Amino acid sequence: MNPATMPRIVFRADASLEIGTGHVARCLTLADALRARGAACEFVCRALPGDRIDAIRRRGFDVLVGDDPRAGESLRTDWLVVDHYGLDRDWEQSLRSAANRIMVIDDLADRPHDCDLLLDQNLGSTPADYDSLVPLGCELLCGPKFALLQPEFAELRVHSLEPRRARLAEFSSTRVLVSMGGVDKDNATGRVLDVLGAARLPGEVAVTVVMGSAAPWIEQVRAQAEALPFPVEIAVEVADMAARMAASDFAIGAAGSTSWERCCMGLPSALAVLADNQARLCQALVGAGAAFALGTPDEVAGTLPPVLDTIRAEPRRLADMSAAAAAICDGLGTRRVADRLMAAPVGCDAPGSGTWRRD
Repeated sequence: MNPATMPRIVFRADASLEIGTGHVARCLTLADALRARGAACEFVCRALPGDRIDAIRRRGFDVLVGDDPRAGESLRTDWLVVDHYGLDRDWEQSLRSAANRIMVIDDLADRPHDCDLLLDQNLGSTPADYDSLVPLGCELLCGPKFALLQPEFAELRVHSLEPRRARLAEFSSTRVLVSMGGVDKDNATGRVLDVLGAARLPGEVAVTVVMGSAAPWIEQVRAQAEALPFPVEIAVEVADMAARMAASDFAIGAAGSTSWERCCMGLPSALAVLADNQARLCQALVGAGAAFALGTPDEVAGTLPPVLDTIRAEPRRLADMSAAAAAICDGLGTRRVADRLMAAPVGCDAPGSGTWRRD
């Protein structure tokens, strides 16, 4: 494609020790899909402790370091994609002269936006949540049908569901995946390992811990893992999370955007709430029968042991939870969102698209 005719899409998202890595991670997933469809994508990020600027550049995307896409260059973009809890209608309106269209990725429904397209991938989210928060004509993509997952999750989904069903019927081993996000500033991982070290789980136990390179407790977790009575793999900056989930029987993780990856793979989970915005998601997944709730990191020491006791006493629970999780998300959301950005004009609903327009 001629670079002069390639659609230009700018992403505004940050990562840090405080913010976490989820916003940037899901924007990178969407940017990969858009680039594969012929778009020219770039990012605007602030330089913060624990940011992902170098990781974005390693993926082949340009990054403008600053808060305003207009800073340092004359910007004209076909789409501005905003994934940031600290930005709202005022900031978006200030970019109207630079962006033909604006898309917002939100999970909170707690502030007004000036956008043409809004994505809320949370379970239970509805267009009514945004009735007074977006302008007339704004198109809304709601629910895990639009969750932004890497394509390998959909590709490996069948290879995760059927083998796990057979493994859980026998339950001769327990393969546990621990993933508390890319930062885990409160060391929920260490607290989970403390509990697992004292627990009695069915069969042979093996644990995989996935962490980000910026996680401040990573060396303490490594030392802790060496003292446990079962094998523990510490995996950093993994590129094969879908395969790791497919090989696991049970996950203990943060109730963030990785929850949709677990659902796609039918991986039953126990969820810790590491940020205020994760509480609603955790509650929805527990209500759907797809997860156990662990509460905050401070509560894990008291809440995780009863969960493990339940798994040992009622192994069938995991099989039921796996089926419930798999019914929530099919892993094709990124394809749906990327196709929407690249094809149909905003405000023109395609038949059967599952989208809504506020009018």
